[in-house]
Amino acid sequence: MRKTITLAGTVVLAALAVAAPAQAAPQPGVAQIGSAEFTKSGSTITVPVQGKCSVDGPTTATAQVVTKTGITFGGGTSSCTTTVTDPATDATTTTSKATGKNFELSALVSAGGPRIKLSTFTVTCTATQTQTNANWSYGGMSGIPNPPSPVPVGYVSPIKKSNGTVLANAVFNIQNLPGDGSIGLTMVRINFLPASGISGQVILGHTSCSPTP
Repeated sequence: MRKTITLAGTVVLAALAVAAPAQAAPQPGVAQIGSAEFTKSGSTITVPVQGKCSVDGPTTATAQVVTKTGITFGGGTSSCTTTVTDPATDATTTTSKATGKNFELSALVSAGGPRIKLSTFTVTCTATQTQTNANWSYGGMSGIPNPPSPVPVGYVSPIKKSNGTVLANAVFNIQNLPGDGSIGLTMVRINFLPASGISGQVILGHTSCSPTP
């Protein structure tokens, strides 16, 4: 399953006309595997940003396995590269990519919810002087109902216990399009709901890029 966003020409004008609510501005060429911060039974579990790269450095990163109560990030890699396409004018392109693997969230199991797993996921953002393009993909997902294809922006997939109580929402394809040609893209964010007894969120796969100078 793959989602692609392209901003160029009149599409940029359309994005400007329907600008998203104020969010942190997309950064020029970054990618990361994910992060988490949630509180359960009075204890706060924090997993700092994993495998973050930037075209401004570090341009590559390797994340090792991180296991904490209720959650495991299985590691991964990222790279944020700049390529000169025309030495005469110093025209460049950038590619920012992060790939994570073997993610598992077990925090909802004690509340009667599913064990969530993703075997692999990737986010990529590429930019030239005239356009930006972002996409994401995943494989081996369980515990979250699959979103439709194509995936609408901000699609919400409820995560339920067997009696239908919604414990959390998985929000797919979160986009920040400020209207200047930049893209911010998060593959999925898991928001815990009060019925789970947990507060906080988990982020999997984030990237952004801006048109190159």
